[in-house]
Amino acid sequence: MSPERPPTSALVDSTTGLDTTGLDSTTGLDTTRLDTTGLDTTRLDNAGAIDEPGRLREIRPLPGERPRRARALWAVTWPKLVALGLVLTIWQIVVWSGWKPTYLLPGPGAVFADLWHQGHDGTFWQGIAWTLRRGVEGFAVAVIVGTALGVLVARSRVLRLGVGSLISGLQTMPSIAWFPLSMLLFQISETAILFVILLGAVPSIANGILAGIDHVPPAYTRLGTVLGARGLRLYRHVIIPAALPAYVAGLGQGWAFAWRSLMAGELLVVIEARPSLGQFLQFGLEFSNATRILSTMIVILALGMVIDVFFTVVSRALRARRGLLAKQSNS
Repeated sequence: MSPERPPTSALVDSTTGLDTTGLDSTTGLDTTRLDTTGLDTTRLDNAGAIDEPGRLREIRPLPGERPRRARALWAVTWPKLVALGLVLTIWQIVVWSGWKPTYLLPGPGAVFADLWHQGHDGTFWQGIAWTLRRGVEGFAVAVIVGTALGVLVARSRVLRLGVGSLISGLQTMPSIAWFPLSMLLFQISETAILFVILLGAVPSIANGILAGIDHVPPAYTRLGTVLGARGLRLYRHVIIPAALPAYVAGLGQGWAFAWRSLMAGELLVVIEARPSLGQFLQFGLEFSNATRILSTMIVILALGMVIDVFFTVVSRALRARRGLLAKQSNS
């Protein structure tokens, strides 16, 4: 049994009829539970207790929080490691089977040794830098053009009927089919590569924002109109934010098309004094160096996967903020 509190004389406000015992006459706050910092110390535990007036202790993670994070990270990582190990095992088994001689199909050990050797060569890193620069610049231009095209087509019924199917047709067209025309128009130049990147990425980005706009609830549009948002302001403040998850998914797909177009372009358009990953593949083919070809392909695959994971994380975060992941897990 807790000891009984000594009786106190109650102070009753003559106007409101409320018991004002312990209340500050100026702020109306219950000062019986407040310390000098103005914080209610009756609700602070050891994780957030007050060391000194005006200073809070560092809030420590709850017991078991770090192990949970480690388990969540491991749950995402181990399937990828198993898949990688399975691919390497099958690769090595095929090499051991003697299906092709090792100078045509080297094993994982020889390929990763060559990759390690390339890592000590400055030209290798220059090639990665040039490839990423072309990819990022081309994709940035494609985002601007694709977004503008998607919004224009979404706003106009005539454009939707006339251009909508054309955009989908361009998306299905192999990017390498554009290179003969691109090289005729721009010769052997950076513009020729950029041209094909745009034709590969813009349709995917435009279709992504079109799909997002089509799935915006009509109530959002009506509410935005009632609040005074019309024309471009309606798209800027209401429709495009509502279509953002589908738009980000379209950006990820657009990057995949841009990356494929870039690799095809670097194979066909070799510019002097500008090494690139596609150029390494071409040189490996010319010198029949299968080890160099495979090691370069691994780098291309790894870079593409890293950037794809970035778009996946952003898309997942957007869907989680809007409660879409919870809906999917309950279904």
